[in-house]
Amino acid sequence: MPKVVLASALSRWLREADARATRELAFEIEAATVGEALERVFAAHPKLRGYVLDDQGVVRRHVAVFVDGHAIRDKARLAQPLHAQSEIHVMQALSGG
Repeated sequence: MPKVVLASALSRWLREADARATRELAFEIEAATVGEALERVFAAHPKLRGYVLDDQGVVRRHVAVFVDGHAIRDKARLAQPLHAQSEIHVMQALSGG
């Protein structure tokens, strides 16, 4: 079953019980695509959707999403099929100068 892993820095966007996490949270999700897996996490944690995706459903610039080690930046990649052992990592992107 695919797994969605959220970095601990995203805990403020989660439900109260999960918001106290001090380490990454992992959810095993039954899903056929990246987008479907994220939607299932968003259903449980609605505030997270607006932080991860913009109004067009594209991953925001300040968020990094990796699927099996490959970055997902455009909406089309959200339709990417998942395998039983796939891992989706969602974290804050680093920026600065």
